[in-house]
Amino acid sequence: MDSDQANDKTQGTGRRALLGAAVLGAGGAVLGLPGAARAAEARTTAGSADRGLKSLPVPTIIGHRGASGYRPEHTFGSYNLALDLGADVVEAGDLVPTKDGHLVCRHEPEIGGTTDVAAHPEFADRRTTKVVDGVSVTGWFTEDFTLAELKTLRAVERIPANRPHNTLYNGRWEIPTFEEVLQWQDEQTRKRGRQVWIYPETKHPTYFRKLGLGLEERVAKLLRKYDKDGGNSPVILQSFEPTSIQRLNQLVDNPLVVLLSSATSRPYDFVEAGDPRTVADLITPKGLREMAGYAQGIGPTLDLVIPRKDDGTLGQPTTLVADAHKVGLVLHPWTMRNENPFLPAEYRKGSAADAYGDAFGAFRTYFATGIDGVFTDNADTGVLARADFLAG
Repeated sequence: MDSDQANDKTQGTGRRALLGAAVLGAGGAVLGLPGAARAAEARTTAGSADRGLKSLPVPTIIGHRGASGYRPEHTFGSYNLALDLGADVVEAGDLVPTKDGHLVCRHEPEIGGTTDVAAHPEFADRRTTKVVDGVSVTGWFTEDFTLAELKTLRAVERIPANRPHNTLYNGRWEIPTFEEVLQWQDEQTRKRGRQVWIYPETKHPTYFRKLGLGLEERVAKLLRKYDKDGGNSPVILQSFEPTSIQRLNQLVDNPLVVLLSSATSRPYDFVEAGDPRTVADLITPKGLREMAGYAQGIGPTLDLVIPRKDDGTLGQPTTLVADAHKVGLVLHPWTMRNENPFLPAEYRKGSAADAYGDAFGAFRTYFATGIDGVFTDNADTGVLARADFLAG
């Protein structure tokens, strides 16, 4: 999530719960959920979340799925390297459920592109086609495997054309569970002598709730088990579905972030509820005020901060940073990557898909907008770019 020193995030839990249930409008209120009464009781003093988030450097460098520019994503190899490279927070991880109800860390529930499942003949008959958030997807899905079965698989590089060197590490690491991540966080905090922060995301929560595999309650249960469900906790929770954030707002006191894709897109919970609003509506002053009632930050795509022109170069910055700061929201946009295809056109060097462009120049331009942090696949580049930026 984002951390903004200028904004008031001293709301008590009761206020968060009441506003969170009321302000989503046609997107669907979540009053009456289990845990609502509990969430209405302030378990931390006002301002505790401020103290927690304000302990992070600004701009905050967030290791996107770990150090996914160098290792297969969502593995302990990737998470550990992100810390080694200086990430302030590690996005560990994108949470999806197993058939038997465990939460595991994968970019998507379809795991054909991030594991070696296709090489396991015993799982050949699990390959299927499903509709996930309105899109037909063919492959293997976590919800069709038990945790024990998933633990027989190994992670592989998701985008080998851009990161051929990462394929050296294919097969080295298994799929981590969220509970293992929470244990790892404590171990690394002790080992490194500093608080390690994580930034999990609920993936496709409406899809999984319809399957009877609700994510938010499972996340909350594990956070309570490890005493990490408070406003001062070093665990920031995020989702592309505002109702998932509202639900979490009633279950835990953690800092919460609404992720935002392209301006014309609609969160899938809005689609399911018949809410016609798009992301463009959410980033208006009214929409931002509403989100500030149940979240502490937003995670917009970088293109919402500085749009790209038709030729792929950057246009003029929008007012999103200033507008969000006015209502107390912080911003952690996504995602900075070093390779040419992911950079604005003026920062590319040559045309090779796996070659680095002028990532430092791009970081500098985005930092200058006043964002509170950024997700990056290359934490070391981000840390150096921040030092350059702060040095003037």
